[in-house]
Amino acid sequence: MNLASPITSVPGIGPAFAKKLARLQVFTVFDLIYHLPFRYEDRSRIYRAASVQPGETVTLVGTLDKVTNTFTRRGKNLQTANFTDASGSLPVIWFNQSFLSRTLTPGSRVALYGKIDFFSRRPALISPEYELMTGQPFIHMGRLVPIYPETLGLSSKWLRTKIFSLLHQLDLTDYFPPPPEFLSLQSALTRIHFPDQLDQVAPARHRLAFDELFLLHLTALLRRAAWLKTKLTHPFAVDNTAVAGFISSLPFALTLSQKQAITEILSDLSLPHPANRLLEGDVGSGKTVVAAVAAYVSYLNGFQTLFLAPTQILAVQHRETLSSMFTPFGIDVGLITSQSKAKTVQSKFKIVVGTHALLSKKIEFDRVGLVVIDEQHRFGVAQRALATQTGRSPHILTMTATPIPRTIALTLYGDLDLSWLEFSPAGRLPVKTWVVPEAKRQAAYRWLAGQISDLPAGRQAFIVCPFIDDSETLSSVRSATSEFQRLQDIFPQFRLGLLHGRLKSAEKTAVIDAFRAGQTQILVSTPVVEVGIDVPNAAVIVIEAADRFGLAQLHQLRGRVGRSSHQSYCLLFSETPDTARLKALETHHSGRQLAEIDLRLRGPGQIYGTAQHGSSQFKVAAFSDLDIIATAKTNAQHLLPRLSDYPVLLSLIKDDKINIVQPN
Repeated sequence: MNLASPITSVPGIGPAFAKKLARLQVFTVFDLIYHLPFRYEDRSRIYRAASVQPGETVTLVGTLDKVTNTFTRRGKNLQTANFTDASGSLPVIWFNQSFLSRTLTPGSRVALYGKIDFFSRRPALISPEYELMTGQPFIHMGRLVPIYPETLGLSSKWLRTKIFSLLHQLDLTDYFPPPPEFLSLQSALTRIHFPDQLDQVAPARHRLAFDELFLLHLTALLRRAAWLKTKLTHPFAVDNTAVAGFISSLPFALTLSQKQAITEILSDLSLPHPANRLLEGDVGSGKTVVAAVAAYVSYLNGFQTLFLAPTQILAVQHRETLSSMFTPFGIDVGLITSQSKAKTVQSKFKIVVGTHALLSKKIEFDRVGLVVIDEQHRFGVAQRALATQTGRSPHILTMTATPIPRTIALTLYGDLDLSWLEFSPAGRLPVKTWVVPEAKRQAAYRWLAGQISDLPAGRQAFIVCPFIDDSETLSSVRSATSEFQRLQDIFPQFRLGLLHGRLKSAEKTAVIDAFRAGQTQILVSTPVVEVGIDVPNAAVIVIEAADRFGLAQLHQLRGRVGRSSHQSYCLLFSETPDTARLKALETHHSGRQLAEIDLRLRGPGQIYGTAQHGSSQFKVAAFSDLDIIATAKTNAQHLLPRLSDYPVLLSLIKDDKINIVQPN
C-alpha cells in the first residue's frame, strides 16, 4: 500500500465505506491522508469528576461501571453508567446507543469527552465521546483533537482512527526533494493531523500548501509539453500585408496593448504546433477585435473559425460585432445556438459564432483551424470535444474579462501562453463610481432621471438586482421583478424593460433589442447583463445590494456602461456603504488592481467564481500564498527534466491527484 493505492486497500474499508468516502472526494490513500482537519478541539486538560460544573465541556479519565440499557416513562432508550476517578464519581448518560453495553464492560478504563448538564436534577456527563485506555497514546482524548469535514456515516472519530493508523503504516518519505526551509512530509502530515501545540499547524500547512502548488505547476508543465508535441497537418502562413489591410479597415485605431497581443498571437499561429493562449483584458479593452484578426488569418489559410460564447445574448452580440468587421471582405459570419435548426456548418460560413450548441455531435464542421472561447466555458472540455469532431487539433484562443492578478493567472493557466490588454480604446472616459447609502436613494433617483432626460439624445440606464424574485430570508434585498413594478411608479416618464434568466430566448432578444434601439430607457435586470450587452448609449448603471457581489463581478457589471465617449456613471447601493472593498471601486478602474485588492481584503475566496462553476478549490493552498506560488513554480521547472526519477510523484500526477482549475 502506498499513496497512490485505492482507498479499498486500507484495512477495514470495503465497498460500503468507499462509497461514503467518495462523497468527500476520497478515492485513494493519498486523498484520505490529505483529508485535512478544518479545526481542532482542545481535549488536553483532564478534569476531576468532583470539581466539574454544569455547562462545562470536559475530558475525564477513570473507570466506567457496566453500561445499562433502560427506558424512560415516555419510552426513550437510555444507556446509563457511573464514572469514577480518584476524586469521586459522576453519572454518564447516552441516548439510543444500545451497542455500548457490549463495548464498555464493567471496570473499563476510559477517557470521556462531553458536556456536563443536569439530568434528573443532578449533574451528569451527557452523550460523551469515549476512548478505551489500551496503554497506547490517546487518539481522541487528552490532546488537541482534529475535527474533519464529515458526511453521513463517517464521523470525525472514524476518520481520525483511519488517518492515525495510516500515518504509522505508510512510508511517508518525501516523494520529491522539498526546499530545505520546509518540514519533511512525515512531520508535516503528523503535525497537521495530530499537533502537540497549535503553533505546529502553520508550518505543516505551509509545507502541504507548497506540495499542492508544486503538483499543480508540474501538471501544467506536463500538459504544456504534451500540447507542444502536437503537430499541425497544415500550419498557418501569416500574410502580414493582408493583416495590415484588415486592421486599417477598422473604424478605430488599435491600442498599443492590442497591437502587442496581435503580434504574440500571429507568432503562435505560424508555429508547427497549435496555439494555446489566454487573452486577458478588462471589459471594453478590445479582446474581440484581437480575436477577429486571428480569425482573419484562419480565413486566409482556408480554415473555419469557431467562436464560442457562454450565453445566447453574448453569441448574438459577437456575431453582430464580427459581421461589421468581416462584411466588407465578403466573409459571412454564421450563428449556431440551441434555437438553430442547422445540422451542418456550411462551408460558406468561414466564421461561426455559437453557444455550447456548437459542440453538439449533430453538427458537422468543415475545416476548423481556430477556436476562440470566450469567458465561462470549461476550456479542457471544449478543446477535447472539438479535437474529436474536427479530427485535428485547432489553434485555441481563450479570452477572459475576469480580472486576475498576474501571479495568480500564471498559476491558474500555467499551460497557456498569456497576453494582457492593459488599456481601453482611445476616447473612453473612466466610469465615475459612487457608493450610495440608503438615505440618499430618492436623491439618486432624481439625479438619474435628469441624466436620462437632459443629456443630448437621451441616455439610458441599467438597474441590476441580485435576485429575480423576492427572497423570504433576505427581505431587504431588492429583486428584479419587484423593482420593475416599483420603478414604473417612480419613473412614469420613461419606458422600462425587464430582463432575467427565466425569460425565453425570444423574450430576452426582444427586451435587449428594444433597449439597444432606445425604445426603453431603463433596463431592470439580474446580473445576466454581466456579459454580452453592448449599448453605447447606456450611461448609468445602478447596482442594488452591491455588497453581495465580489469586486470582479461589480467591475464586470460596471463595464456595461462607459462604452462610448460620453461620461458614464456607476451607483452602488449598499446597506454597508462604508466598506473599504466597495470604496475601492470609486478610485480604481483597473480590473487587475481590483482583483488584488479583493484578494487582500477577502482572501482568495470565490473571487473567480470557481465554486459556482463547479471547479475544485485547493485543500490547503490559497492564491494569496504568493511566495509559495513562486517557490513551487521554480522547483517544478527544475525538477521536470528528472521527473522519471520520482515514480510516486509521477503516479500522483498521472492519476490527477491535483484538481486543475480550468479557465472559465
